[in-house]
Amino acid sequence: MRAHKVDTGSETPSGDTPARRLRALISLAGLSVGDAFGEQFFGPEDLIAERISERSIPPPVWPYTDDTAMTLSVVDVLMRFGRIDQDALAAALVERHEEEPDRGYGAGVRQLLRAASDGAAWRDVAAAAFGGRGSHGNGAAMRVAPIGAWFADDINRAVAEARASAEVTHTHEEAVAGAVAVALAAAYAVLACLQPEAVGNTSLLAFVETHIPPGETRHGIRKALAMPEHTSVAHAANVLGSGHRISAADTVPFALWCAARHLGNYEEALWTTVSGLGDRDTTCAIVGGIVVLRTGMEAIPERWLHAREKLEHRYNPALGDDEAFQ
Repeated sequence: MRAHKVDTGSETPSGDTPARRLRALISLAGLSVGDAFGEQFFGPEDLIAERISERSIPPPVWPYTDDTAMTLSVVDVLMRFGRIDQDALAAALVERHEEEPDRGYGAGVRQLLRAASDGAAWRDVAAAAFGGRGSHGNGAAMRVAPIGAWFADDINRAVAEARASAEVTHTHEEAVAGAVAVALAAAYAVLACLQPEAVGNTSLLAFVETHIPPGETRHGIRKALAMPEHTSVAHAANVLGSGHRISAADTVPFALWCAARHLGNYEEALWTTVSGLGDRDTTCAIVGGIVVLRTGMEAIPERWLHAREKLEHRYNPALGDDEAFQ
């Protein structure tokens, strides 16, 4: 298997290019391995803590969850349209849910996708969730890293497309802010690798914080920014939340803290993230989809990549050697 390096190629600020496609696929690979990895560490807390402490890798196969299933739909839509077409994304999400409803979908998203499958307008169902407030869950954030990878050369577009992606299922501003934050972190990882002058001395957390609206999620990122370098994972998870409430504000700041802490080391980033417990498949998916854009595909341990359940795309990437993404 050939390792894939992130490469900007000769792309322009808009349009569909092989470089954008490849970046999205690399992010998908890192995200899906992170998702499947994190999912292996649920169970009795004392046993899980021991396995994490010993860095005990479970045997294959590692099934992926709804995090990856929904991300596959996002990537499929990017490949087809070069942007997030909301109607197409809604249809893709419904189709995958109908085919594999037992991937671990949250109750709110499951209800929305079932209603859309029965003919309801996704916009109406998404807006009506939680008494008309919309879902503030982490489902929009966990699937968005490939969008940040795709639009890393256009930050305003990355923000707009992340918002469009979120709104299909999550209309609450905190959920949208979480999705935007993760997309920005993914874009930062690309820029830090390929155009370091574009980010200068700005840290990942500071870069993200300046581009998202005020609210709980931004407040959490500010708290992460203020944490000393010696902060323990347990303390960060306790202060920021690691997804126990399944909300964007309770998930994204911790995930971005983990990504920022180990942006150059995929394996260490994932072990750090899973040590925070909580919604560990989702936090690991978010972190994996970001960090791999800085490290490249070769940083994913090969046995992890092979242990992860194979992915099923709905398009023909036409990128030559795409073995790593199957």
